[in-house]
Amino acid sequence: MKKKLLAILMACFTLTMAAQPQIKVNYQGAKPTIMDFAWALVNYTPPEGDEMENAAIAQLQNALHRYRQGKAQPADERLVVDVKNGYICHEIMEDGYVTKSEMCYWNIEGGKRKLFAYNVQTTNNGISEPGQFDGLSLYDYTNATKKMTPYFGDLYLNLYDAGEGNYNTFELPRTGKDIIITTWYEVGQRKKTAKWNGLYFSVPQP
Repeated sequence: MKKKLLAILMACFTLTMAAQPQIKVNYQGAKPTIMDFAWALVNYTPPEGDEMENAAIAQLQNALHRYRQGKAQPADERLVVDVKNGYICHEIMEDGYVTKSEMCYWNIEGGKRKLFAYNVQTTNNGISEPGQFDGLSLYDYTNATKKMTPYFGDLYLNLYDAGEGNYNTFELPRTGKDIIITTWYEVGQRKKTAKWNGLYFSVPQP
């Protein structure tokens, strides 16, 4: 039942992301930073009728507001903003549960395009326990338009190829370029590394 529910939630999440129009990324200087991408995503307003309350986005938005204002984060939250390495991580901790939101990006075509990633993962005492908004979302950004759009190409499908009855969770890189994928089975788990080659990820098969 849990696996069926997760599949339904991921399907709903995918349909919602597919319906999103282009997201404008405003920035100053020669190129956008991870903070510019994060700010664009958390402040995106969907078209009328497409509203969906997303607790993870709302909490990340509040954390970024505090960061920009120079305010401390609550005792049960942790925020890492690493502009140099293009990485953001926000964690909320409560009674053994940890909801982690991560963001990073990869350069494509010499930096003319970027692949931006937003990932949410919930654990309970270190064990994956997916919430409603858990999952990895990918966006294609181009310098020419200064907009990013949801990415649903082969790259997205390869990353989610966990095998029948199983599911994946992801760890985005703060340094380096590779993603750690954990496949969760009925009993146990298996980690593997998705290698970035400049255009797509190479995911080892079981």
